[in-house]
Amino acid sequence: MSNLLYIIAVILIIFWAIGFFAYSAGSIIHLLLVIAIIAIILRLIRGR
Repeated sequence: MSNLLYIIAVILIIFWAIGFFAYSAGSIIHLLLVIAIIAIILRLIRGR
């Protein structure tokens, strides 16, 4: 399950980067970034 969480976080960061550099779509891109960062922090806290 933690691997899936990490994969989702990486995918969200990639989508955020693409959206950030391609065009400004408002708060949705930043929301994706926040979700990805939270997922990475949870993975680091759990230590897996």
